Amino acid sequence: MKKVIKRDGRKELFDKEKIVRAVELSFEDVENEISEKAHLKAREIANYVSNIEKDLSVEEIQDIVEEKLMASNYKNIARNFITYRYERTKERERNSQFMRDVSEKLAASNVQNQNANVDEHSFGGRMGEARNSLMKKIALDYIVSDMSRENHLNNEIYIHDLDSYAVGMHNCLTIPFDKLLKEGFNTRQTDVRPARSINTAFQLVAVLFQLQSLQQFGGVSASHLDWTMVPYVRISFRKHFNEGMEYIEESDLRQESDELPIDADFYKQFPKVYKYALNKTEKELMQAVQGMYHNLNTLQSRSGNQLPFTSINYGTCTLPEGRMVIKALLEGSIEGVGKIRKTPIFPCGIFQCMNGINRKPGDPNYDLFKLALKSTSKRLYPNYVNVDWSVNAGYDKNDPKTFVSTMGCRTYNGLDINADEGTNPQTKDGRGNICPVTIIMPTLAMEADKDVEKFMKLLDKKIGEAKDMLIERYNYICSQAPESAKFMYENGLMLGYDGKNVESAMKHGTLALGQIGLAETLQILIGTDHTTEEGMQLAKRIEQLFKDRCAEFKKKYKLNIGVYYTPAENLCYTAMKKFKAQYGVIENVSDKEYFTNSIHVPVWKKMSPFEKIDIESQLTGYSNAGCITYVELDSGAQNNLEALEELVNYAMDKDIPYFAINVPSDTCLDCGYTDEFNDECPMCHSKHIQQLRRVTGYLTGDYKTAFNWGKQKEVEDRYKHSNKMKDWNKKDEI
Repeated sequence: MKKVIKRDGRKELFDKEKIVRAVELSFEDVENEISEKAHLKAREIANYVSNIEKDLSVEEIQDIVEEKLMASNYKNIARNFITYRYERTKERERNSQFMRDVSEKLAASNVQNQNANVDEHSFGGRMGEARNSLMKKIALDYIVSDMSRENHLNNEIYIHDLDSYAVGMHNCLTIPFDKLLKEGFNTRQTDVRPARSINTAFQLVAVLFQLQSLQQFGGVSASHLDWTMVPYVRISFRKHFNEGMEYIEESDLRQESDELPIDADFYKQFPKVYKYALNKTEKELMQAVQGMYHNLNTLQSRSGNQLPFTSINYGTCTLPEGRMVIKALLEGSIEGVGKIRKTPIFPCGIFQCMNGINRKPGDPNYDLFKLALKSTSKRLYPNYVNVDWSVNAGYDKNDPKTFVSTMGCRTYNGLDINADEGTNPQTKDGRGNICPVTIIMPTLAMEADKDVEKFMKLLDKKIGEAKDMLIERYNYICSQAPESAKFMYENGLMLGYDGKNVESAMKHGTLALGQIGLAETLQILIGTDHTTEEGMQLAKRIEQLFKDRCAEFKKKYKLNIGVYYTPAENLCYTAMKKFKAQYGVIENVSDKEYFTNSIHVPVWKKMSPFEKIDIESQLTGYSNAGCITYVELDSGAQNNLEALEELVNYAMDKDIPYFAINVPSDTCLDCGYTDEFNDECPMCHSKHIQQLRRVTGYLTGDYKTAFNWGKQKEVEDRYKHSNKMKDWNKKDEI
């Protein structure tokens, strides 16, 4: 009996009714009916195939159907059949590629390190990556609009974290620790009482970071941890003071007030007890900080053995309790974690620089700024954020919840257009980046035939589409039930939640309209980047368009749509791969393995750190949803803290909002020696070395194993700006 050979090699009995039905459906699609002539033509073709005395493959049968339709002058019907066949082929190919992708993820046979914080070789990582492939496919094929899908697939506008899109999860959040530590909170299994000591408070910070990280796909942050911990330092101090009073039989003078500052005259009238209580409190605080560092570097919460992406902002509290906390956080960072004192990957420490508070000699926290610089020189953390940044104008100097704070990667929550009456619109707590998209500008420059005016028109169009993509995702997120993130909503972690409507909370967050590859875009359009005057003029025109359109969108839609300078940890590599596949290798554009991040100066440019700051500071003010500026130094920074201080202050004075100093940090995993020595420890000659580098705003493990290929090559290309510091200083003297 006649057989049909299927695409997978299986054979099954020939059924000519399937051919009849396929041809009739093509007639129906074109003519909106199945006429008698259509039925006859379908039968004629089916009978012809049936009379061929050999087994036929599916592809051979479809070829015959096409030929017969074309020969019978049913060209419209033939074209419909061809289109249907093409779409079915594409769908099969997509499904086949999907299964190959899933198989690779499950076997860890093609590890890409898309997220440097995920171990793709582990059981959890393999399962997570396979699941993510499925979720991304669901999002692209069934959830996003055709416009969004085409922009994403065409390498024009990238949709971040598609796997999380599928379930309607949002990105990141600054946690209102003041409220949660004071009032306590509920979890799925139990309730947690308010903190009653500094040790408990720091333990709960780690717990809250971990719990909230499961409600979202991005990072979690504390906006002013030094101020937050003041009440709990006082509680612990009071307890230790009362213990000391018992030793001298003065129990009738026990202090019961939790509000009394630790430098109150009441305490100081008992100098021996005061010193005892102070020492005990400092020891408890140091143990609490060490516990937090260890917890945040060991408590893995997401699949792939992923640690929560945590950030802590601090540095402005001048109360004695707050100063103690800042000092302990910095000393804990310098000391490191574990038996060989490794650099903590998390939390990302962020020191808040503030005029009159910590930047100059004579400022009350200047000594802590100096300690922060010492920590940065050895551990890369803390980074430095500018409380007096012009974009954050209107903050309340008496309310640290309104100070500039950020997520480690760079996310910033600016002026809230939906701030409730009585709430400062610069409040950061309870707000986050809801979702980002990124415009891949080099692709648009090529599509515009390297013409500046065509590019500007196309960019304007794509900024509008990016806005639509953000609102589309925002609406999908807002359609989710509060039970999807019960911990977050039940405990009021998001600002403004009314107890019923998810949007009541989400509307206070930021919709981030990002970008990548400014330097390459300028090279395509005018043959130079923004390190030249000509390039900078066009760069400012481009960034002004982003700023103007986002301001218009924010006002029109009453949503916090802002300009975002995308971290692009994975995108810098994947977008370049797609770009090369379409346009080939172009000098100064695609002759690397990565695109330059957002508006950054290309990492290989030879200039002093001050020159790099001068260039990027001309563009950072166009962003109101997050940006960062880096400089790259050698290990000599540990012996030149004055230079680091000059750099940080220079960046702050240039109105840089968020500044980080990259110093190489190589750690011998056998003896613990830390410095820059690359492949062999100079102390014990071990080759068991961790080479720690910054991936975006965060640190991660050894960059040679944790970073994707593009990011590895970018790290290797980074020019050390300290090489030019002497030339800059000489120029100043002249």
